[in-house]
Amino acid sequence: MRILVVGGGGREHALCWALSKTATLFCAPGNPGTRASATNLPLEVSDHQAIRDAMRAEHIDLAVIGPEIPLAAGIVDYLAAEGIPAFGPTAAAARIESSKAFAKSLMASAGVPTAASRTFTDQAEALAYIGTHAEPLVVKASGLAAGKGAVVCSTRDGACSAAVEMFAGKFGTAGREVVVEAFLEGEEVSIFAITDGEHVMMLPPSQDHKRLKDNDLGPNTGGMGAYSPVAFADDALLDTVESQVIGPTLAELANQGAPYRGVLYAGLMVSPTGQPWVVEFNCRFGDPEAQVVLPIVDEDLTEHLWRIASGERWSPARTRIQASGAAVTTVLAAAGYPENPEKGAAITIPTDQPEDTILFHAGTVLDDQDTLRVSGGRVLCATGIGPDVQTALEASRRLAAAVDFEGKVLRSDIGWREIARAGAS
Repeated sequence: MRILVVGGGGREHALCWALSKTATLFCAPGNPGTRASATNLPLEVSDHQAIRDAMRAEHIDLAVIGPEIPLAAGIVDYLAAEGIPAFGPTAAAARIESSKAFAKSLMASAGVPTAASRTFTDQAEALAYIGTHAEPLVVKASGLAAGKGAVVCSTRDGACSAAVEMFAGKFGTAGREVVVEAFLEGEEVSIFAITDGEHVMMLPPSQDHKRLKDNDLGPNTGGMGAYSPVAFADDALLDTVESQVIGPTLAELANQGAPYRGVLYAGLMVSPTGQPWVVEFNCRFGDPEAQVVLPIVDEDLTEHLWRIASGERWSPARTRIQASGAAVTTVLAAAGYPENPEKGAAITIPTDQPEDTILFHAGTVLDDQDTLRVSGGRVLCATGIGPDVQTALEASRRLAAAVDFEGKVLRSDIGWREIARAGAS
């Protein structure tokens, strides 16, 4: 099979790495890292016609859409109308990520557990509501904000400031609509569910680390690292997630005329009593979660993605894909990330890479002299693999230390909760 992965970040590198084991891969536009497992095609993810033309010219069977922006823009709808199978939801179904307001309304209709909230398009009304809200609270830009549009506020004053910034355009058009919601206590976990809208197959759970600095300090980011699997996300919890979250959400999407095909990402907060609450939905594989989940799944995903995208009968033998070992990824970010990442620094990568590691490229580019340089906020993902999270973290740290560029920013404590749990048991 010949597959085109659409996108050029760390998630797409991980997808190319995973799918290339059983398929011939292309990536549009790709990055310097995807060249090892795919043929890069210099196409814009927003140019649906060019992607169609390239797929026909290269006799590509399937498109796998990585980022949320082309999904929200209807690339799957466009390719389907051209008779080309694409793995991912339609634009109508992708609203579950592109509009937090829509997702909140959908969950209310479906009875899915989530924080109480209200949505505002008027700043004065939002500020008046925040002024009466219990502390702490969360303010979110409703639209797509590259994973940075949710602000946890310890005070109402902080929440008012966050809302004013959003309405003023801090996140562009994503902040035209603002969601204010109650703060949830607990521990976060990310769940990927591959689905044809009816059947579901869940991948190993993972946990992202959003804060910039160790000990979960600093500003919110698109993700500074992740690990998988997560011990407390056991079969009992996953059963609850499937019955209370994934199932009702898919049913309500279908009921509203937007049946969902693709991977549904549920970002959850699990309370101290074990109850999962939905923090957010994404309409694609998470980033950097994909960089730890895909390397340890014990099953090839190619046929599953093809059957779902092509509309062939898909009846998976099991509803869980198990993990073989554990993985930890440490994001290497540019100086100034997340607010003002500095681009252009030369990157040195070890020629003799440490064992049990994979280096996924996220924001890199080759200049005219073939020098690898920083081109984005999150630059590389140093993934370590091992029998447990502690061993995988040590491998990830070795790789992260071996990569060098000016101003490199990283966390050293990815997976710290899991390691603390293992030490206490």
